[in-house]
Amino acid sequence: MTVIAMSRAEIDRVHVLRDVAADRISVREAAQLLRVTRRQVFRLLKAYRAQGPAALVSKKRGKPSNRSYPPILRSEVLGLIKANYADFGPTLAAEKLAERHGLSLGVETVRRWMITDGIWKDRRQRLKPVHQPRYRRECVGELVQIDGSEHWWFEDRGPQCTLIVFIDDATSRLMYLRFVETESTFDYFHAARTYLEQYGKPVAFYSDKHATFRVNKVGATQGDGMTQFGRALHQLNIDIICANAPQAKGRVERANGTLQDRLVKEMRLAGISTLEAGNAFLPAFMDDFNRRFAKAPYSDKDLHRPLAEHDDLDDAFAWKEERTVTCNLTLQYDKVLFILEPNEFTRPLARQRVTVYDYPDGRFAIKHNGLSLPYRIYDKLRQVDQAAIVENKRLGAALAYAAERQKELGMTRSQKAPRRQGQGKSIFKVG
Repeated sequence: MTVIAMSRAEIDRVHVLRDVAADRISVREAAQLLRVTRRQVFRLLKAYRAQGPAALVSKKRGKPSNRSYPPILRSEVLGLIKANYADFGPTLAAEKLAERHGLSLGVETVRRWMITDGIWKDRRQRLKPVHQPRYRRECVGELVQIDGSEHWWFEDRGPQCTLIVFIDDATSRLMYLRFVETESTFDYFHAARTYLEQYGKPVAFYSDKHATFRVNKVGATQGDGMTQFGRALHQLNIDIICANAPQAKGRVERANGTLQDRLVKEMRLAGISTLEAGNAFLPAFMDDFNRRFAKAPYSDKDLHRPLAEHDDLDDAFAWKEERTVTCNLTLQYDKVLFILEPNEFTRPLARQRVTVYDYPDGRFAIKHNGLSLPYRIYDKLRQVDQAAIVENKRLGAALAYAAERQKELGMTRSQKAPRRQGQGKSIFKVG
């Protein structure tokens, strides 16, 4: 049995010609029904009697239109769009093709080509995804959402800063608030440590894809795939889950919106304009906020776990990086040369891996198998050579020369090392 694909008009034409062949209607009536001339009816009837219904199928079906552009032109246009106008809409892309390349094409033609090639999405494809609500977690401490909200919290009275927010998913209770200059790993170290000391260890933290919580570098192959914050939580047996979209952690996002309204106005009335005064104001504000907006959990069970004896918070919340000791018993970290003191423990460590511990309070330690190693430092970024002796009249020229030399040497710390905000002037303290 042969299957013939036909349009609705072609199927109607078959029925009319079948009636003509069976003398149920006349040729004139068939011409009126098909809206063609009598001569065309005779031609169609002759083809129908010779080949059957297949003779009525359009011979152009599946073939390109006679009015279509050549494939080579389409390839050229798409190549120009990808190279120069990949983020342009079809209308603007068509205008630039005509202005700069002399290719006058219809907007809908360009739109259709861009959609087919995946450069552009039509209106239906660009509809926002639906984010349906989910139930709260049942117990306190089962899931704690964390986020940093950058805002002009002190309006024009103080600097722009970030508010770190911890909120319990089961109750919408604010668990922790703190103003910081920017979101950094050390700031989250301090926040998480304060939280754990006050409430205990939750089952999981729920965050966004900020670089503090997730390795976002494409093609990252080195390391264990954990950030410093993720490594600290793993060491304390706490999970961290990264949301795929802001709507997934709507609890903390909505809390941020409420805080940007209420907290800003409360601090305005209190005349607060500094981070220190704001942090001192937050505990009383949290108590009032939770009294108004916190919900009762579905279960009375608290899933916070107490800190165990083996949970070393100092060790967990430290920035750790491995380095290889040279044959001269030296290693480098953040453009600082650490020189190990030669003794019975350090001499066998040549070409061995050791771990640099960078603590939030500015202390440093170098450890191998848990043993701290004695060291001294040679900072490559010393501002002026203290051994230089110059006459008083030539001091300005010497300082100018030193400043130019520092610019050439790139007098900045490593971008990979943590930002040490709040560590004080004595950055490198012997641990």
